Amino acid sequence: MYFTIKDSDAQMPCVMFRSDTWRVNAPLSNGHAVIVHGRVSLWQSAGKLQLYVDMVQPEGVGRLELEFQALKAKLEAEGLFDVGRKRPLPRFPSAIGIVTSPQAAALQDILNVLRRRYPLAEVVLSPTLVQGDGAGQQIAAAIRRLYTSARVDVVIVARGGGSTEELWAFNEECVARAIFACPVPVISGVGHEVDYTIADYVADLRAPTPSAAAELVAPSILELRDGVRAAQESLDERLDVLVQSLRADLDRTKYHLARVSPAHAIADYRDRLRYVTSAAGQRMGHELELRRSALGGRLQQLEALNPSSVLRRGYASVSRPDGTPVPRASCLASGDETITTFADGAARSTVRTVHGSDGGSEP
Repeated sequence: MYFTIKDSDAQMPCVMFRSDTWRVNAPLSNGHAVIVHGRVSLWQSAGKLQLYVDMVQPEGVGRLELEFQALKAKLEAEGLFDVGRKRPLPRFPSAIGIVTSPQAAALQDILNVLRRRYPLAEVVLSPTLVQGDGAGQQIAAAIRRLYTSARVDVVIVARGGGSTEELWAFNEECVARAIFACPVPVISGVGHEVDYTIADYVADLRAPTPSAAAELVAPSILELRDGVRAAQESLDERLDVLVQSLRADLDRTKYHLARVSPAHAIADYRDRLRYVTSAAGQRMGHELELRRSALGGRLQQLEALNPSSVLRRGYASVSRPDGTPVPRASCLASGDETITTFADGAARSTVRTVHGSDGGSEP
């Protein structure tokens, strides 16, 4: 776009390239009063000066707003505001760095919130001016001091509310680049909810107030305690269910092991052996009784057939002196010697006469 700006005393030809036209915040029509920002350069081929415009604001916005928008556009083009580089806050920070004035009410607000919500964290203050000449450089140095000499997990850059001029230190480029270079997440808690600074855009997270920044960085210890208690109860329940399940598995395993265990087989064989032994004992007793009874009968028979028993009934046995039995009288002859055995003794005799069963006799 080519146009000319002028006032009552002078005029200046202007050119604005397509890449900058999105930063036109005022209508470019004849007669409109505007404030433009850009660089003056010589157009050599035409031999005249031109203003190369990169921003247009309505008249009345002011110098600070123009500088703010220009720096914002510059840093945004460099990628300092990219959402993709924003880092999540640590869930349980062990050390929290604070960049603010030691005399600021914002510091006490932050400390009160941290004591109430999360007294476990160490607080590291990096003191600095937060307004006035040189404040921007001091803020940038305080940020660098935290991440070079202290071990912190997160940084809060804070200041209470104020006018645009009072908050201007947080719009300086050195502060933006110090936040961007910080290796740990940075929370910007500058001013009130309606106040926006360059630090808010570069920081990993913007809080509307310093107290809100402390709320964001510090978990509630009461909520954590409730969470731990709930987790413990849930864990106890899950452990109880797990133990019951494992106990049931153990019982099933013990049952199966008992069925295939040698001890089970041994006990089974022992029971069978006990039964067989008992049955065999009974059978042996019965068989012994039968045999004892039979033996008694045989003994009685033997007793009845025992020659001694016969002799005791009044009979006698005859044998020769050499012990040869004499079963019949016909076996003897007159003059033979015999031994007659009685129940109570024996007698030696000489045969004189032999009588036959027919009543005859031999001499």
